[in-house]
Formats: sequence, C-alpha cells, structure tokens
Amino acid sequence: MPEQSPKTSYSTDEIDLVELLRSLFKQKFLILFITCLITLAAAAYAFLATPYYQVQSVLRPVDRGSLDELNGTGVYELTPSEALLRVASSLSSYERRLAFFRDNQALFTSLVESDRPLEQVFEAFNGSAFTMLQADPKKPNNLSEFVGISLTYPEGVNGVEVVNGLVANVLEVERERVASDLKVLISNRLFSLEKKIEAARASYDASKQAEIANLLEQDALKKAQLKDELLALRAELKTHRESRVKLLDEAARIAESLGIQKPTTPSAMGDVQGSGQVVRTEVNSREIPLYFMGTEALRAERQALNERLSDDFSEPRIAEIEKELTLLSHNRQVEILGQRQNEDLYLKNLAEWRQEAAQLKGIAFDTSALKLVRIDQVALEPRSAVKPKKVLIIVLGVVAGLMIGVFAALLRNIFRSRDVASA
Repeated sequence: MPEQSPKTSYSTDEIDLVELLRSLFKQKFLILFITCLITLAAAAYAFLATPYYQVQSVLRPVDRGSLDELNGTGVYELTPSEALLRVASSLSSYERRLAFFRDNQALFTSLVESDRPLEQVFEAFNGSAFTMLQADPKKPNNLSEFVGISLTYPEGVNGVEVVNGLVANVLEVERERVASDLKVLISNRLFSLEKKIEAARASYDASKQAEIANLLEQDALKKAQLKDELLALRAELKTHRESRVKLLDEAARIAESLGIQKPTTPSAMGDVQGSGQVVRTEVNSREIPLYFMGTEALRAERQALNERLSDDFSEPRIAEIEKELTLLSHNRQVEILGQRQNEDLYLKNLAEWRQEAAQLKGIAFDTSALKLVRIDQVALEPRSAVKPKKVLIIVLGVVAGLMIGVFAALLRNIFRSRDVASA
C-alpha cells in the first residue's frame, strides 16, 4: 500500500487566538453596547450621587508670652503645649460635639430625621464625618506641633460653619474652664490660708495656756518650798525658845540655891565669900553660866519667853520668805499674758499669710481675652467635592463595561460553537 502523508490535526480544546479575536471583532457592537450602558450607569451615579465636601481647621500653640498674665497669678500654670492639648482633647470629645450639635441644629437640617432620636443621628454622622489631625512625630519636616479637625459632610450641611463654630465653641468652653479652675484654685488657697491661721491661733493659744500653767506651777512650787522653809524655821525657833526656857528654869534653880538674885560674876562672888583669904575664880575663854544672871533676871527672861506670841522677829530669813510669798501672790507675767488683746500680732508668719490672701483676693483675671491657641488655618468653602470622584468613576465604568462586554461576547461565542458542534 502506498504511504499516506500524515495530516495535521488540532484538538478541539485548543484555542485559536486569531479566530477568537475575529469572533470578538464580529461582536464589537455588543461589546460597545454593554460598555456604553455601564459607562452611562457609572456617569449617572457620578453626577446624581450626593456630593461630599471636606473642610479642615488647623491650630498651633501660642507663644509663651500670651499666657504670661495667667501664669503670673502664681496660682494657675499653663504652657502653650498643655493649652493646645486641652483644646485638642475638647475637640475630640464626643460629649462636646454632641452639645454643639444640639445647640446648632440649624446647621444640620439635612441630617435631622423625624423618626430617629437626635443622639442616633449625631452618632451616625460623628462616626464618619470628623477626623482629628495631628503632627506625625516620625516625620522630621514638621517644624512645630499642631492639631486640627477635618469634616467630611454631604451637600446640605454647612460644613464651614460647623468646623469654625465648633472650634470657636471649644475655645470659649476652655476659657470658661480655665476661669472656673482659677476661681476654684484661689478659693482652695484662701481656704488653706484660713485653716493655717486658725491652726496658728489654736497653737498659740495652747502654747500660751501651757506657758501660763507652767508659770503658775513654778509659782506654786516656789510657794510650797517657801512655806515649808517658813514652817521649819518657826519650828526651829520654837524649839530654841523652849530649850531656852528649860535652861533658864535650871539656871534659876541653881541661882536660887546659891542665893544669887542679881546678876554677878564669879570674881564678884569670890570677893564676897570670907574676909580672910580671898578666893578668885577666873574664867577665861569660857561662857559665864546662866545662873550668874541671878534669879530675878532669869525669871524675867523666862516670863518674857513664855509670853512671846511669835518668834518671827528673831529670824531675818522669815521676813525675806514673807516678802517672796507676797511677790509670788501676783505673777505679773501671767497677768500680762492674760490681758493680751490682739493676739494675732504674736502669730508667726501671720503677716505673710495675710499678704498672700490679699494678693489672691486681688486677682481679677479676664479670661474672655485669653488666647489659648493660634488658629493657623480656618475652614474655607471647598472648591470641589471630595466624593464621588466623577472622572475616576466614569473611567472605572468604561473599563468595567469593556470587561463585561468582552466576557459576554466570549460566552456568546462559546455557546455558538457548542450549537454548531452538536448540529
């Protein structure tokens, strides 16, 4: 048998690109129709959808001199960075935004719905509309710190008035807070000073009473010691007097037995005894016995001692003790302490505290003119909407239309091929 040349055969599963492109070209009107249809739908959405606009306001710290008057009160201290942080915290506060929303509902007329509570309407708006702006610490080109607030809002909302009004409202509220804090701090400082003065008065009164008690106690102790000494001296004098009386009694008996009635001496008695030999008794450096005074003198002295009512005159120390007791009966230092009229004059640091209180009461700081931050950028009317992005949507519509058109043409071509094969 003659050899037959092999014929090239192609699998039905292989795709002929040329045939595919030729098929797509034949269905160009279908592709164009679908592309135009989707493009028109995208354009309709781009031009008919509610436009959204975006505005923002940027705040920066004030110079330190703007807060000198506030810090100069000596009660309140606030740095520019702290002031900026306070304003930023208030701007981001949900409660502050809600309060502004309630007070300025005329700015949000397009958002208010009769069938929804005001809080729900604001929560939905706040969650997507407000954005806080702040400097990125990782970027070295930020010359100074700042904070800001950005608002993305639909048509019908006065976004410029909302942002500028919210910033102005926050600044006013923060100024009122500073004024309130300053008033509270001054009141607390004055209350503290009053407590210090009261404590100083109580301490002074306690120390004065303690000093008076100490002085009176010392006087009482001194009086008791002097009285004890006086009693001891009087007892001693009485003992001496009684001993003297006994000595006089004994001497009187001796003198009577010797027949001595008048005062005499041993020498005189020797002259009287005997006419012959004279016996002289010389007593040198010895006290003459009492009985030589004679019975008359001895009895007279004894009678005087027995009739004596007091021995005080015989001891000079008793007069000194009575003088000291008389002086102790009136302590002039205690009297002067008790007669003090204006005791505040004796309080330590009182003048300094009163001067500080007078300075605090004299603080009249007007916070209405206080500049907490510098508004670097106010919100201005936007030139165009940020969404929908019309050009991008139309371009995406064209691309999507082409893709869907090509896909539809391919499906149509596949179904046709199957119909031909089955026939």
